[in-house]
Amino acid sequence: MDLNKMTESIKAHPDFHKAGMIATHLGIVRSFSRDGSPVVGLDVKFENEKVEEIKRDIKSRPGIVDIIIETNNGSLKVGDEVVTIMVAGDTRDNVFPALTDAINRIKSEAAVEKEKGVG
Repeated sequence: MDLNKMTESIKAHPDFHKAGMIATHLGIVRSFSRDGSPVVGLDVKFENEKVEEIKRDIKSRPGIVDIIIETNNGSLKVGDEVVTIMVAGDTRDNVFPALTDAINRIKSEAAVEKEKGVG
């Protein structure tokens, strides 16, 4: 997940001149679960077809120029990158909700994950 390469890819989009911003989410494995239990890693698999569907849906929104989603599958350790989402669009009123929806949908619809606890 190279943020510079992703940014260059977005900037190469033929409609990039319509963009006023790019917003990015970089999800990483943290050392604790939502309930506060210690975590040493994460086993995760993303369903590629679902990721592509989410990209199509987000890209069809008003004001959105492009979206890139990159995922890491496998056994990840604390600090490893899980998912990167980059959205380009006209204004923050369109881009931030699109980014938030993409993040939530990737987590709920496309990811199968299991935290690896301590002990």
